[in-house]
Amino acid sequence: MAQPPVAPKRPHVRRVHGTDTDDLWHWLADRDDPMVREYLEAENVYTAAATEHLADLREALFEEIKSRIKETHQSLPTPKDQWEYRARTVSGLQYGIHVRRPRGGNDEQETVLLDENELADGHDYFAVGDLAVSPDHRLLAYTTDTDGDEKYSLTVFEIASGRVLDAPGMPTEGCGLADLSYGLIWANDNSTMFVVRTDDAQRPNRVIRHVVGTDPADDVEIYREDDERFWVGVGASRSERYIGIGCESKTTSEHRLLDADDPTSGLLLVQARCHGVEYGVDHQGDRLLIVTNDGAEDFRLMEAPLPTGDGTDSRLWRELIGARPGVRLDGVDCFADFAVVHERKDGLVSMHVHDTRSAGDGSPLGPGFEIEMPEPVYEAGGGSNAEYQTKRYRFGYTSMVTPPSIFELDLDNHERELLDQLPVLGDVDLTAYQTERIRTTAPDGTEVPISVVWKPSAIGWPAPCLLYGYGAYEMPMPASFSTARLSLLDRGVLFAIAHVRGGGELGRPWYEGGKLAKKSNTFDDFAACAEHLAAANWADPARIAARGGSAGGLLMGAMVNRRPELFCGVVAEVPFVDVLNTMLDPDIPLTVTEYDEWGDPAEPAAFETIRSYAPYENVEAVDHPALLVTAGLNDPRVQYWEPAKWIAKLRDTTTSTKPILLRTEMGAGHGGPSGRYNAWRDEAFILAFICDVLDVA
Repeated sequence: MAQPPVAPKRPHVRRVHGTDTDDLWHWLADRDDPMVREYLEAENVYTAAATEHLADLREALFEEIKSRIKETHQSLPTPKDQWEYRARTVSGLQYGIHVRRPRGGNDEQETVLLDENELADGHDYFAVGDLAVSPDHRLLAYTTDTDGDEKYSLTVFEIASGRVLDAPGMPTEGCGLADLSYGLIWANDNSTMFVVRTDDAQRPNRVIRHVVGTDPADDVEIYREDDERFWVGVGASRSERYIGIGCESKTTSEHRLLDADDPTSGLLLVQARCHGVEYGVDHQGDRLLIVTNDGAEDFRLMEAPLPTGDGTDSRLWRELIGARPGVRLDGVDCFADFAVVHERKDGLVSMHVHDTRSAGDGSPLGPGFEIEMPEPVYEAGGGSNAEYQTKRYRFGYTSMVTPPSIFELDLDNHERELLDQLPVLGDVDLTAYQTERIRTTAPDGTEVPISVVWKPSAIGWPAPCLLYGYGAYEMPMPASFSTARLSLLDRGVLFAIAHVRGGGELGRPWYEGGKLAKKSNTFDDFAACAEHLAAANWADPARIAARGGSAGGLLMGAMVNRRPELFCGVVAEVPFVDVLNTMLDPDIPLTVTEYDEWGDPAEPAAFETIRSYAPYENVEAVDHPALLVTAGLNDPRVQYWEPAKWIAKLRDTTTSTKPILLRTEMGAGHGGPSGRYNAWRDEAFILAFICDVLDVA
């Protein structure tokens, strides 16, 4: 039987706040040390050997996933002016193909804009970041990443002729831009674009004005953010009147607008930043609509006059929708004649459509109605709505038993039409699956929701169970559909999502209750969910596995340390497990911007809080569950050494004989391997491990 590699111990002492801590695997953070790559590759070899007995199951799972997916498939066309844009996949090809045709035309009139498969040729990893057509539909700009490190390069070409105007490496004129972040917006002159660049810590901190085909040395920096807690993004109003530059920290916002018709004009401040005040801006007619938490913990909707050079006068802001207990106002979609307000109540999305043509006639926003949803547990949100002048609104809908669907609502008669639904091929009967939302109680008395889905004809009670969790950044975990998950449900597995504190399911207090000094609530909630599923006879207490990624991987690490007896197996994908050491190093990408989420350990109280739960700090000699941990060598969000160090320490400390496995993608980043077939195989690998530890293989 293969033996796991042993990472050597090298003395290294961390001295902070008068406390000395041995960090014997600190050396793994030196990616220039040849022993680091050697060790990671040895771990990959060991993981392959330790899971060799699952090869047939992996292949079966991969074929199941592939057989349910329509490999050659066209997306729904998105109309914009005289064109319709869409993407398609082709059987046997890893990546998408972007196309367009005249509005109302047929497939024979289709033009291929961008074939990602051609661009990916010769690269182990490939991803498109942004893709944008100029307002006159003549030029196409796109950014690509070929390492998984989220550093993008820009290319621009003329659609009709294929002539490249900007590309990395072009000499002199049109030499393109590299090391970009997300964000690419065209001005209305069809030659100027605004892109986001990063600092040495890979923080998006600058907005650059670039004219297509010119030397980047002539580019103009129109905004720079020097506060390291803030990051910068660009966007555009659907009305095409404004380009927006947003500066965000985890707690504070500041926005500026620029006239899209005059790309060299000055920036117009909406409202100066005020610590703890967040807001988002959209444009409609002669006003701005602003969603803000100023005076409303769960946000309210305000109307403001268009900005001038000195910003908008907050004394002229008017409240349209006020604060309501238990209702989180998430955002607003603006169109010429209507606005759609997105809210979340009791963990569920609601969308309210307002006819703004009648604003002022008894209602400051205009008469409205709520879009009804057909199931008690679901997820929904705005769809691809590219046009400002329209009377139709597209929105997406899914549930744990309903594939992603696109509906279009007629604003005049309130009727909706199902335009598209993700096909699920084979002999799958989706009515054979059942979903429900249940609740449990955390140790402090807080009720925690759990979304569950199962297949009644396949399951036996109590059931083997996979419990998923995240719980950070105010991100709700959607109760959405997964084609791959059907393979678990068909094998009699109960799948559950623990909607723990730190997420955004139940509004701002739910988020605040699971961050900074209250982070332990996230872990207590997840443990309570596992205990409830077992106590209520939903789950077999001996066959509960857990899964989470990134910040959800931190949750997995905390569970492995705090409550290892609850789980027979844990999957931690790119897990944020070396929290304290990462937060102590401001040179690591994105660290400083995270202080408002986790705390700044330069402060003694925050240091002690993080140290109390950070998985790498708290490994003990106990019987750990079986572990499958993943990493990406080029990951800028969770550095590869976090899971590598954690695994090395676990192996050195554990009293368990269960497998502890590390699998590192040597040419990818945070999202794992690129290419849909590669992604399906990766998922099959993880599902095979889960089936094995749940004894349903």
